[in-house]
Amino acid sequence: MVVTLCTGNAARSVMAGAMLASAPVVIVTAGTHVVEGQPMSRRTREALAEVEVVADGHRSHQLTGADVASTDLIIALAGEHVAYIRRTHPAAARVTATLKRLVRDLPAGPEPLSVRVERLGLAEVEIEPWEDVDDPAGGDQQVYVDCARELVDLSAALVDRLG
Repeated sequence: MVVTLCTGNAARSVMAGAMLASAPVVIVTAGTHVVEGQPMSRRTREALAEVEVVADGHRSHQLTGADVASTDLIIALAGEHVAYIRRTHPAAARVTATLKRLVRDLPAGPEPLSVRVERLGLAEVEIEPWEDVDDPAGGDQQVYVDCARELVDLSAALVDRLG
């Protein structure tokens, strides 16, 4: 299982999760500070439609200990989400990285995903400002579309390496 993680589980993690759905792994989306069971925002839905991606039936989900215990990889959408995992689930720091870092560093290969992730030494990696996908919350529709377009490119670069 792979978890995409943002703050409210209403925009970035929803978009990334939908875009990674074709990967040969189970994708779960979650947030660090969630009102449980809410639909994605209208702006998120419209931004996904703009890039021709569908995420029907989404309901927001607070990351749980059970999610963390059963995941091979947590894909954070910003450095603050990596920091959250390091604070609240320190054992999962070794399987948590930002999407941008994974696009840059996760190798493809025949080894299982868990082995390739472990080799990255993620618990020791310093979080850097370039790793954030900007949160569109509070922005206008174009900000959401720009976020979706960025995530399409990042997700396409990663999807095949998740198997």
